[in-house]
Amino acid sequence: MPVSTFVVGDVHGRRKQLSHLLSLLPREAGRDTLVLLGDLIDRGEDIVGTVSDVVELQQSAPAGSVVTLRGNHEQMLLDFLDEGAPLWLHPAVGGQHTFGQYTGYKLSEELRAWWEEAQRRLIDAMPPEHLSFLRATALFHEDEHALYVHAGLDGEKHPVETDARHLLWSRDPDFYKHYYGKPCVFGHTPTPLLPLLGRIGRHGIYVSHSAIGIDTGYDPTCALTCLQLPEFNLYQTFADGRAAHFRMTNFLPEPFRKSQRNGHPA
Repeated sequence: MPVSTFVVGDVHGRRKQLSHLLSLLPREAGRDTLVLLGDLIDRGEDIVGTVSDVVELQQSAPAGSVVTLRGNHEQMLLDFLDEGAPLWLHPAVGGQHTFGQYTGYKLSEELRAWWEEAQRRLIDAMPPEHLSFLRATALFHEDEHALYVHAGLDGEKHPVETDARHLLWSRDPDFYKHYYGKPCVFGHTPTPLLPLLGRIGRHGIYVSHSAIGIDTGYDPTCALTCLQLPEFNLYQTFADGRAAHFRMTNFLPEPFRKSQRNGHPA
């Protein structure tokens, strides 16, 4: 059997969808790798449970077989806890859900203004293993199949040569449309916001040359998505309990097209 990598897009606290998705995967522990592209937290209905599940999954798996990347939402939270950086407190970020679920308090306008107290309450409430887990998240992962980052790459630069802010935050049209390097799987930008040409016929994900986007959005109708490489199998779960599975054969980056033509994995 070939060694596979299963890559999951931005979760944002959707614990049930993630659990359902992981139950569908033909992943063999100790052989295959699971990569989560970051943004486990904020917005969703069970953020604490999501983090707990991923911590347990990572601790119980063979070393290196479950990789969690840092998303911009984890970075905003850490910046708030470490430096009092205010961005995570903005209502549009969704951090009020993380704050409320950990502390039991509403993140009111008063607490947003009195940020030192909000910071103290969150630090006191978060289990130490959750905080150490978030601090240990990686900025990128690489294996024989692809590069994996939260947001994107800076041109053709390898992630090790790329500024952390770019890996966490970038939304670069040139990367989406004109990246031809080693295949790169990313999240961060919901695929409905990516260029149309890379979305047609792709079951909700984005594929353009070697750029592969799998953040299929966050709302009650959006799928949570996992891509299996090198097979290019797609697994999706929905908030209403539905699931979908596709084997993609068109629009694939050349390394994967070549492997499918030759009848063996890349």
